[in-house]
Amino acid sequence: MVTSARPSTPAPSKPRVLQLAIKEKPALYASYIPFFAEGGIFVPTPHDYRLGEGVYLLLTIVDDPQRYPVEGKVAWINPANAANHRPQGIGVRFPADDKAKQLKVRIEELLGAAEASNKPTNTI
Repeated sequence: MVTSARPSTPAPSKPRVLQLAIKEKPALYASYIPFFAEGGIFVPTPHDYRLGEGVYLLLTIVDDPQRYPVEGKVAWINPANAANHRPQGIGVRFPADDKAKQLKVRIEELLGAAEASNKPTNTI
């Protein structure tokens, strides 16, 4: 009998690090994902991800000089050649922690009434 030297469960991998700078409100509107209870953001990327995969996002929004670190999970995927000409990328769901709640509030303050718009976004 031959036994394998591989562990029975894969070792947890480090989350991939992504950076995203959103400089204008229309781009923030198109990227924000309000239908995630904790909030989320769309990140354009040509790389492949799996649903549930952990990512570490460094996010800068509009005129805010602060860089927001987010340890999120992939909860949406737009493949290459997605319907309605949506860009390829992933939706990162914010974690249920105080920092992410503050980020969600900050984004919603910046968007104001635009958040209720029916304009298409990068996800829906």
